[in-house]
Amino acid sequence: MRERYELIKDYRNNETVRLSFNRLAGKTFGLDFEDWYRNGFWGDSYNPYSAVVNGEVVANVSVNKTDFSYGGKILHFLQLGTVMTEKEYRKQGLIREIIGAIEKDVEGKADGIYLFANDSVLDFYPKFGFRRSAEYQYGKKVSNKGGCQLEKVVMDNPAAWERLEDAIERNLFHGKLDLVRNPGLIMFYVTKFMQESVYFHKATDTFVIADVKDGCLFLHNIFSTKIKEAGQAIEWFGEEIQEAVLGFVPMDAEEYEVTEIREEDCTFFIKGDGLQIVEEEKLRIPSLAHA
Repeated sequence: MRERYELIKDYRNNETVRLSFNRLAGKTFGLDFEDWYRNGFWGDSYNPYSAVVNGEVVANVSVNKTDFSYGGKILHFLQLGTVMTEKEYRKQGLIREIIGAIEKDVEGKADGIYLFANDSVLDFYPKFGFRRSAEYQYGKKVSNKGGCQLEKVVMDNPAAWERLEDAIERNLFHGKLDLVRNPGLIMFYVTKFMQESVYFHKATDTFVIADVKDGCLFLHNIFSTKIKEAGQAIEWFGEEIQEAVLGFVPMDAEEYEVTEIREEDCTFFIKGDGLQIVEEEKLRIPSLAHA
């Protein structure tokens, strides 16, 4: 017989439940949200829905508010993530019940819901009306000249965080589908896994978040008060770069080759008419908007 549980949500300031959530996230994904919380970046946009038994989180689905700017409008999407269940509570229908509670709460409040699923649950989410959707990636071959014109900004201190947050707030650079009103999600990345992935171009007051490996530049995003084309930032990385891939859809898309994204153990699911534009217009969820 399954133990009764309490469904608790919006509890980030409840230390007991939050720490239990962190323990389960650590065991399941190797993640710890505590520093994100203590550094002030866990805001209202990230809301775990957790099944709690005897004070311990035993299952969870988190709701991420991800508003996007597209075609002069703001689209209100929700992303489901951090889906996890304590080992001894699996196959008891907890995730199904949590998703049901989420859908009841958000009905009529979003233009669409999406998630990224691993291969073991591809048959699960269609039961809730989700369907697979394609995403598209933009890239091109590069023939830069000269050396790198950027300085690296290591994101391991409050001063660096404040500089980047200010740049995000003042940003004039835009892709076709831009995450807005959620700097905390971007700061989650750069203060944890991507502390060495932030660059600054002094002459244009521009921050670039990117990874470089074996001559390939993966450009996650640009935050600038002056530049409006991704090609300028690509050139700043110098002759080391032979290929550039974008983690967003550029405004000047005709300069790039577009291909369907195919990632191992990561399938994009959508629900709601608003998200059909991703496949129809050959867009992608920005790489820094995955949660």
